[in-house]
Amino acid sequence: MKISLCMIVKDEEAVLARCLESVRSLVDEIVVLDTGSTDRTAEIAAKYANVVETFAWEDDFAAARNASFGRASGDFLMWMDADDVVTEENAKKFPALRALIEAGADTVICPYQTGEMQYARERVLRNTIHAKWQGHVHECIAPFGKIAHAEFAVTHLPNGKNKGMRNLHIYQKWAEKERLSGRDLFYYGREFYYHRLYTEAIAVLEKMLRGEGWYVNKIEACKTLALCHMECGETEAALRALFASFLYGEPRAAVVCEIGAIFKGQKKFGEAAFWFEQALRCRDHTEEGDFELPACRMITPLLELVVCYYALGDTARAVEYHKKTEAIAPDHPSVVFNRKFFRL
Repeated sequence: MKISLCMIVKDEEAVLARCLESVRSLVDEIVVLDTGSTDRTAEIAAKYANVVETFAWEDDFAAARNASFGRASGDFLMWMDADDVVTEENAKKFPALRALIEAGADTVICPYQTGEMQYARERVLRNTIHAKWQGHVHECIAPFGKIAHAEFAVTHLPNGKNKGMRNLHIYQKWAEKERLSGRDLFYYGREFYYHRLYTEAIAVLEKMLRGEGWYVNKIEACKTLALCHMECGETEAALRALFASFLYGEPRAAVVCEIGAIFKGQKKFGEAAFWFEQALRCRDHTEEGDFELPACRMITPLLELVVCYYALGDTARAVEYHKKTEAIAPDHPSVVFNRKFFRL
């Protein structure tokens, strides 16, 4: 089966060669659509790609990605961004992904590694009418047909570019023209939060939660809503938002840690300790598409439990949790400090 890598780019001369060099030996075709570069992006792309074309930017990422898919001749379509790479370790896992599509998979979902976070994304899709991007920003493709999961991962690296308010302005433009989906409202609200426009973020996220939406997005929306309320000094409203996330699914470690942090901030260390202990019991939901940090299921609650139990006067239990933390992260700055503090 022929795999086409499809990309959209703009002013990526600093990172594009790094990306394409890492993946060129894995795929059968490379398609690059340039959406308006003024640097050497197109020149660099031409050294690697089978197809390099320009595309008139319409403030619509889905439209551009669908156009890149339309230029591909492969049986399967793969996507990456210019600031993504395939590490040598993950390149070795690509043959197993090919085996999945040879066995009849239509959608292959793979880990996407971004800093300390890892989450699942649709990465390789059969070239049919179902492989269609949706969403003007933070676009995605709904998985279709026979779905398979691969260990092959793409790694996102910082490119140093400042997006400014680009995404927020795109959402504002489209919100004036059409009814935004629940997913769009979720990301629209998050853009307001990123730009510290908390009142606007709260309004959009509450609208999203009142309507239809994917349960994973609703859980994350509750967490972002809580962060907005905390920035506004509305602690009770923040707690209500976090507890509301339990309406949509199993408690997530990141949410539970936020609850613990609020009680800790109120110096209610017993309540805080209860919630941080619950975080240690939470499952990993990354395969469902969650954006959770692995630290929220281990190192973060363990460190917080050291503080909480010491504040409660239970030094023995504080030391017990310190030793658990030390076993998994002996060089962590807080672990080093605690080791000296407890004179261990």
